Amino acid sequence: MSLDRNLKTIGPQSSWTDIWHLWTVIVPRRSINGQFVVGKVWRRRDGHDWIYKKFTEFDGEEAA
Repeated sequence: MSLDRNLKTIGPQSSWTDIWHLWTVIVPRRSINGQFVVGKVWRRRDGHDWIYKKFTEFDGEEAA
């Protein structure tokens, strides 16, 4: 039996780290009114680093 070394093995992390997913972040600083800064971003793993994109919400009626 010979093994094909060109096949990529898919580990348990590969399935969710290779796609963009919505992530809630809390920035460890306070806003003007004293609350923590909270927001949502798109996040994906690229090799060893995380890549972040701005998440903008839209109104469903305007998109139609």
